[in-house]
Amino acid sequence: MSLESHLAELQKKHGDLERRIDEMSNHPSVDRLEIVELKRRKLLLKDEITRLADGVTRH
Repeated sequence: MSLESHLAELQKKHGDLERRIDEMSNHPSVDRLEIVELKRRKLLLKDEITRLADGVTRH
């Protein structure tokens, strides 16, 4: 897998998590702990995307 396709996949997962968080936040019976976990995973993905993208622009 090329770095560009890996970045694209991470960005897709990040977007999927963002949509899921938004959907869950709009439900009356929201599980706050699950939302916190999803936000944590989203942040980790964002950090990895940034780290990899920085590596691409430096070369």
